[in-house]
Amino acid sequence: MTRLSLLAALSLAAATAADAGPAAPPSPARVRAVRAGAPAGGALVPASLRAARRATISTRLAASVQAVHVQEGQRVAAGQLLVSLADADLTGGLSAAATGLAAAEAHERRIKSLLAQNAATPAELEMASAQRAQTEATVASARANLAYAQIRAPFAGTVQARRTEPGDLVGPGQPLVELEGDALELVASLSEGEARGLSVGATVRFEAGAARGTAVVSSLTPGGDALSHRRGLRALVKASEGELRSGSFARIAVPGAGEPRAQEVYVPRSALVERGDLTGVFVAVNGRAELRWISSGEPAGDLVPIRAGVRPGETVVDVPGALRDGQAIEVMP
Repeated sequence: MTRLSLLAALSLAAATAADAGPAAPPSPARVRAVRAGAPAGGALVPASLRAARRATISTRLAASVQAVHVQEGQRVAAGQLLVSLADADLTGGLSAAATGLAAAEAHERRIKSLLAQNAATPAELEMASAQRAQTEATVASARANLAYAQIRAPFAGTVQARRTEPGDLVGPGQPLVELEGDALELVASLSEGEARGLSVGATVRFEAGAARGTAVVSSLTPGGDALSHRRGLRALVKASEGELRSGSFARIAVPGAGEPRAQEVYVPRSALVERGDLTGVFVAVNGRAELRWISSGEPAGDLVPIRAGVRPGETVVDVPGALRDGQAIEVMP
């Protein structure tokens, strides 16, 4: 191509571009956004989820373990046999006591017969009756001790720990089996501000991981602890969505707010932007996405507390996608 032809081609391209006019600006990215603020229902305070009924099963006897009838994680019914202890000596003691009772009853009957014939005195009958009563008590004690050799579940629940094996020698008070009931409760420590507005019988919302539900306050200590100046709360779980497990971390929504949480705002997890070790969110400012690096707290379910970087009431992009800092956005209703 000659130099003249090249210049002509460049001139034609420039004329075509001039006729097309300036390039249209890109359309704003359509995004969903949320208003940063406290979660509905009040502040979220940490709590522990645990079984409302728990028992460490032990024995009052010194004996060897004959059999353990349950495994860890097994469901048991109320009254189900858990552990059997060796009871040969107890059975022998009960037989001896029963024999003594039979002899005492026979002796009492003879004295009554002799007294009817004026061949015995009332004092002798009183002594025979006392001996019979004493042997009856001995029999009752032997039967009770024999019953302690068969250790049963005090309530329906799940075996959490099996602390003994057949052949072990156990003593009074030694843990054998740990049992937890089905009902769950939340246990929390509240400041005076967080406890304000709560009372026994009040319903509170809670979150535990992906699960959430409601619980009813069963106890609230009236006075603060002398050292921590906090109040203890227990709330029985009444309804839930998702799996709940004893020992899980949870958060309770309370109407009051403690001073350390007063400046926190909450945003959904989906609003977070992770870049290396930094965490940020996009804030909608004058129709553009402004990237802010934040200081966040421990997530509570789908919500994340933000301690610095976002002010209450600001609009945070819920699903940031592939946004860039300064990009034009349009918030969808």
